[in-house]
Amino acid sequence: MDAEPPDLGLVLTGGGARAAYQVGVLKGISGLVRRGSGCPFPIITGASAGAVSAVALASDPAHFRQAVYAIERVWRDFRVDQVFRADGVSMLKSGLHWALAVLSGGWLVHPPRSLFDNAPLWNLLRARLDFDAIPRGLYKERLDAIGICATSYAHADSMTFYASSSPIDPWKRAFHQGARVQLSLDHLMASLAIPFLFRPIFVHDQYYGDGAMRQTSPLSPAMHLGANRLLVIGVGDMGAPVLTSRDPGTEPSFGQMFGFMLDSLFMDQLHADLEHIKVYNERPGARHIETLVVTPSRDLSEIARRHRHELPMALRVLLRTLGASNSAGMQLLSYLLFERGYTRELIALGQSDARARAAEIRQFLALEHAPRYRARSVISSR
Repeated sequence: MDAEPPDLGLVLTGGGARAAYQVGVLKGISGLVRRGSGCPFPIITGASAGAVSAVALASDPAHFRQAVYAIERVWRDFRVDQVFRADGVSMLKSGLHWALAVLSGGWLVHPPRSLFDNAPLWNLLRARLDFDAIPRGLYKERLDAIGICATSYAHADSMTFYASSSPIDPWKRAFHQGARVQLSLDHLMASLAIPFLFRPIFVHDQYYGDGAMRQTSPLSPAMHLGANRLLVIGVGDMGAPVLTSRDPGTEPSFGQMFGFMLDSLFMDQLHADLEHIKVYNERPGARHIETLVVTPSRDLSEIARRHRHELPMALRVLLRTLGASNSAGMQLLSYLLFERGYTRELIALGQSDARARAAEIRQFLALEHAPRYRARSVISSR
């Protein structure tokens, strides 16, 4: 294979706390590259929680290992209260707000904009990520393009906010489009705004929410940005059965239904898009799209079950009220368990899975051609 392929892309799907698995896979890949190597992915796209790692990598494309290490430091010591307010007072105030809004029909107080207040996440990402470093990496051609996916509530479209080192025309297709922008924390927080859980974000004269909502083709943003060889890191086992109630005649709880909704949000589109790529590749004369998909080798809901006691008491009470404390509700818990015992185990699993497929990954990425630069880190260690 020739020098570093300009068409290689990294696709990071959404998944809440499950995105810790992606960090582990990236850590495993970083162990395969030579010390001092730059990011092997010239094109990076991310949606929802995957967009955080996408921005972190794009902020320091010259030093892949250090960028991954900086991401890992955050995820290894995660606490729920770094993502949203989960203390007893905040949970009580939120519950009373909802109750008053419902009982008064919205006359006494306006209905809440979200279930949780994610102001702590704003503060964490503002301190840890350097968006100003992205244009520098693009200018120095250490990165070709980065895309962050969000969903427009006004037009019901999947929007890819992107920045690139070379001119890439904005695109508009059925249900998805791309806009070239100066990426900022607002774009990232829009991509992270899971419906009902976190409030939507107003940017570019309209409100946006989680990037996975209308993303019927999660691989297309990277392809629009020029990639035709895609490493995809998902957060759900493609063929594993999900935990459900032992009695199929039992009515599903709110927590169980919400967990299924998040599964559909973050995983179903990826499965369908991979099937579309397979069919597309069989067309005569089609531009061949290569994919390598890495997904967990173990059930993340089962791992979440063993760590549920780590959640703050007030949040455990809320999840129990929603019916998310039994086996059928572990799906929802696996997306919200931002606690270090759980995230560390997911990081270890991702690293182990990457090592198990090391030869396959090395060949797909042609890691021996990754450029090398002087070591330094752009992401703050505060």
